[in-house]
Amino acid sequence: MAKFNLKERATVVRAMETIARCINDEDVFEGWLMGGVADGDINEETTDDDLEWYCEDYNFADLMACFLRRMCRAKESGGLYCNGVVSKEE
Repeated sequence: MAKFNLKERATVVRAMETIARCINDEDVFEGWLMGGVADGDINEETTDDDLEWYCEDYNFADLMACFLRRMCRAKESGGLYCNGVVSKEE
């Protein structure tokens, strides 16, 4: 059994995956596929237990760092895109 709050961390992993898939620059998004959640690891049937590896302390910290790097790069390169809307520049 995990010694951390798996439900909370799995929720954050799913949220990062959802937002990362909105990155409006393929080159920036590619970094997420290489250092974030592997393509296909999360779908409608994925359980929290399926994400336990991503939620272990070291892996979770690394995943959050990767996400933050992607967001910083996305801000400078196309922003985010979702459902026909692109994020506005400041």
